[in-house]
Amino acid sequence: MWWSDLFTNMNPTDFFNFSFLPKYGTAFVRGIEYTLLLAVVSVLLAILPALGLALMRLSRKKPVRWLSGAYIAVFRSTPMLVQLSIIYYGLFYAISLPRLTLFGFVDISRFIPGVVALALNSSAYVAEIFRAGILAVDKGQAEAARSLGLSQWQSMRLVVLPQAVKNVLPALANEMVTMVKESSICSVLGMAEMMFAAKTIAGSTGISLAPYTLAALVYFCINYPASKGIEAIERRMRRGDKHAPIIAPSPTVTPDTIVAPRPIQTSCPILQLYRPDAFLNG
Repeated sequence: MWWSDLFTNMNPTDFFNFSFLPKYGTAFVRGIEYTLLLAVVSVLLAILPALGLALMRLSRKKPVRWLSGAYIAVFRSTPMLVQLSIIYYGLFYAISLPRLTLFGFVDISRFIPGVVALALNSSAYVAEIFRAGILAVDKGQAEAARSLGLSQWQSMRLVVLPQAVKNVLPALANEMVTMVKESSICSVLGMAEMMFAAKTIAGSTGISLAPYTLAALVYFCINYPASKGIEAIERRMRRGDKHAPIIAPSPTVTPDTIVAPRPIQTSCPILQLYRPDAFLNG
């Protein structure tokens, strides 16, 4: 059958010479698992620093804004390979890591430097995602929260951030997809992810193209469906997101009539909890 030719009677330079799979298929699967683990852990570790950087960028204090902006500028303006090399050969040269293995294939002494480098790089991008999500929340939401007696931090934590997180979820998922591809840079330091597995197989078997072809197909099969799924979720969120405008209290007050403030119409459950009309009608 035609598919049997994928494993026999193929030249080493053929794109689809997958004759190495019976012997090296397990190593390739381990590389896929390592790649996904790198991407997921890196993005999860980047979220909290990124949120802190975003809040620093929105601070009223100029030194705080400058510090956050400098961090973001440095990590977004330099190649990830340079950052990875500095962190691996610089920071973790001074820090001795134990030679432990997780799940039977993850070398901690290489995995941790790779995750730290990817997370620091990703946090610079995720910080801008969070900042854009916070700025996308209507300013009236925060003003309404402040008018109801909430402090600035309470307004940010209880009103603005929950809505901002909803805004940034599709972009965070896209960052995860990007990180799956960016993690291939870790192969230069001997981390046994997918590109390292392809390189090792090509060197061991003399089959120069097919391992990289298979790696490209696996990357595509991971990222393309994920991207389409993210687009579908984003469209669904846009259809279901109905922001009602905030109606400010009427300023018309005369000695003869007192106009009660109109209810605040908002999708935020915190502001709904503090609606003034609940007190007036309760």
